[in-house]
Amino acid sequence: MSTTPDVPFCQSCGMPMEKPEDFGATAKGGRSADYCRFCYKAGRFTEPDITLDQMIDRVVGLMSRMEGIDEAQIREMAGSFIPSLKRWHS
Repeated sequence: MSTTPDVPFCQSCGMPMEKPEDFGATAKGGRSADYCRFCYKAGRFTEPDITLDQMIDRVVGLMSRMEGIDEAQIREMAGSFIPSLKRWHS
């Protein structure tokens, strides 16, 4: 998360979107260019009321389980990267 991925990444959670199935869906069933399938379905956020801090906590938990990286290190990366994403600037 400390560098920008070479692939599009979710503008809500930061997940790299490498395959077509990684992308969220618009209201008309098209592919969202900005958000992943976990954050965006049918043109809406799956958790419209989640806060930035809650999203950071979620990403930290997922990455520590999936990647085996120290939580403090992930929290530092997520805390600097996720607030810069499109969703958190509205």
